[in-house]
Parts: sequence; C-alpha cells; structure tokens
Amino acid sequence: MASLPPFLNMLPAIDLRGGRCVRLRQGDYAQETIFGDDPVEMAIRWQNDGGDWLHLVDLDGAKAGKPVNVDVIRKIAQSLSIPCELGGGLRDDDSVKLMLEDVGVTRVIIGTAALKRPHWFQSLVERYPQQVVLGLDARNGMVATEGWLDVSQTSAIDLAKQFTGLPLAAIVYTNIANDGMMQGVDEATISQMIDLANLGFPVIASGGVTTLKDVHRLIAARKVQPNLNGAIIGRALYEGTINLSEAVSVSREGQ
Repeated sequence: MASLPPFLNMLPAIDLRGGRCVRLRQGDYAQETIFGDDPVEMAIRWQNDGGDWLHLVDLDGAKAGKPVNVDVIRKIAQSLSIPCELGGGLRDDDSVKLMLEDVGVTRVIIGTAALKRPHWFQSLVERYPQQVVLGLDARNGMVATEGWLDVSQTSAIDLAKQFTGLPLAAIVYTNIANDGMMQGVDEATISQMIDLANLGFPVIASGGVTTLKDVHRLIAARKVQPNLNGAIIGRALYEGTINLSEAVSVSREGQ
C-alpha cells in the first residue's frame, strides 16, 4: 500500500455536465446549479488555492455509462501540476485505459461496476495498482449505483470487504443524504468511514463537508484512524462557506 500523507488531503471537486461546472443536490440531475462555464479556469483556481488533488466527476458519463466530457477532462489534466482523479461512467477496460494512459488522469474511481462485476474490478486493480479508487456511494449504508439512480441490497462495508488485500489507491465514501445539502458531516457518516478505514484502505470523505468545522472533525477522526486521509469539498467551495486555502492551512496545522 502507498504511504499516506501526514495530513488530511484536500480535494476540491469539479462536477462536469455539458462541459460546464455544476453541482447536484443528493445526486439529483433535476436539482442542478451551474457554477461556471470554464472548468479549466476553475481547476487552475483550486490548484492555486492549494488543493492536493482535483476530484472530477463526469456526470454525463455516470448517466451514459461511458466517458462523455473527455475533451474537457484532458484539458484540465494537461493544465495542472497536481494530480486528478475521475469518476463517472468508467465501466469497461477501454474507458479506464483511455483515462489513465491517454487523457492523463492519475487515478480512476469505479463505483457501479465494482458492485455488479467484482471480478472485473479486482483484475483492474491488479492491472493498475494504486491507480484505482473504489467509489462507495451509500444511502442508509447501502450502495447506490448508476449515478445514484438505483440503491442496491449490498452494504458499503460488505462490498469493501470483498477487495481487502488488493492494491486499491483509496475508497471514496459518499453519504448521498449529505451530498450538496450544505448540512455538514454527521457522526454516523464518520463512524462508517472509520469502519472502512479499519479494513486497511485509505478513505476519502465526500459529501457534506460544508465549513471548517467539518474539516476539524475529520482531522480529529483521522487521529483515531490515520487511514482517513482526505476530504472532497464541492458545493461549499462554490457557495463560499469554505475557503480552500484556509482548509489546506488547517489540515497542515501541527505537522
């Protein structure tokens, strides 16, 4: 397993739909807010503010089951010096190869296909060690798939257990109930993330990071379980309830 950084990584998020920066509430495509027409400019801004990684989601891809915003993603990856991770619609070998070997994304996030085709997901992780992230999007602890349009009967922790011992780069854990709602990260979600981290995987928090208080709470949780090593920040950056530079500074305190 790759060594973890000595601080909580900050991952500003850009969600792409129709080539623009948007955010959804609870993954609902009918509840979209457009935050910018130039994702490349936005990506450079988050890099300049100190982001450790850029977290990209191809919302069109998640719905279509294959990458859609490829040209924009390529431009972003080529414009940054920090690494990018991408989720959304990556459900076959060709899509993953395109992103990792051609477009320039550092790691890919697989959600739906990990649940529905676990043997394929395992082979992918073995082929691309430390470049594949398991995306666990959960509602009431159960894994949601197909761009959050369906909820399965498999719990997030049970799915993660299937892949213990593999060279996964990380797990991104999203509580859909919190995503885009600007209501903070609740204790139950933190507890679920610690359970995942106890399996030995680096875990990245996603959904609900709204203020610096949430960043402080995740840092406190990281002291309990050091495998909790990242926080994805989305709507809060665009609404202005978190300043990325401040969040990065807070994450480095005491290091």
